Amino acid sequence: MSEEIRIKQEMITAEEYIDFLKRTNLGSQYPKERFKERVSKLVKNVSISLVARNERGLIVGILFGLTDYAYWLYVTDLGVDRNYERQGIGKRLMKEAHNKAGGEKDIAVYLIANEKAVPFYEKIGMKKADDVMQYNHIEWTEFTLQ
Repeated sequence: MSEEIRIKQEMITAEEYIDFLKRTNLGSQYPKERFKERVSKLVKNVSISLVARNERGLIVGILFGLTDYAYWLYVTDLGVDRNYERQGIGKRLMKEAHNKAGGEKDIAVYLIANEKAVPFYEKIGMKKADDVMQYNHIEWTEFTLQ
């Protein structure tokens, strides 16, 4: 018997997100510099904050995104608890975020994919793009959140 996973728009605390990151492969995507301070800003300022919880209330998936609700959605974070991968949670989060932002007829979705996640994004219909520009001069010391 599989658990029921519920997804809803919900703002969470930095502490909740950090706890979740420890159970995912997302923890290594952030730089070490001012990590807790910056995660606090992240969780307070996203346009879309979708949280998937199991029947006990444990966070098992998260999608954070920025959108103008007219043309685009930029997914900043999408992760699933390692113990809940391959159950369709990531796909459900993406579909829900796309709908919340305005739907596939109006909203283009962009994100930066971890190399290991590219097959997942391709499976749900995304394609690599060559037309993205960047301006990045931040300090970035890699670390793994544990």
